[in-house]
Amino acid sequence: MPRVRGLEGITEREREVLTLIARGLSNGEIAGHLQLSLATVKTHITRLLAKLEARDRAQLVIAAYESGLVSAAG
Repeated sequence: MPRVRGLEGITEREREVLTLIARGLSNGEIAGHLQLSLATVKTHITRLLAKLEARDRAQLVIAAYESGLVSAAG
């Protein structure tokens, strides 16, 4: 997957987690979808918040859309 502008420095797994957050999945749903523990999902989210300088999930969703990682069309 090509790097998305504005998301430099995040890992591929963090990119997957961010995509699922932007699609509205809960931590538990993300854990099930990616076959990760809930603690691991929370760790990824904590790292995303720090790396993207976001204060909450809503700002992560905004970052995902603004960077082009996800779009309203699909």
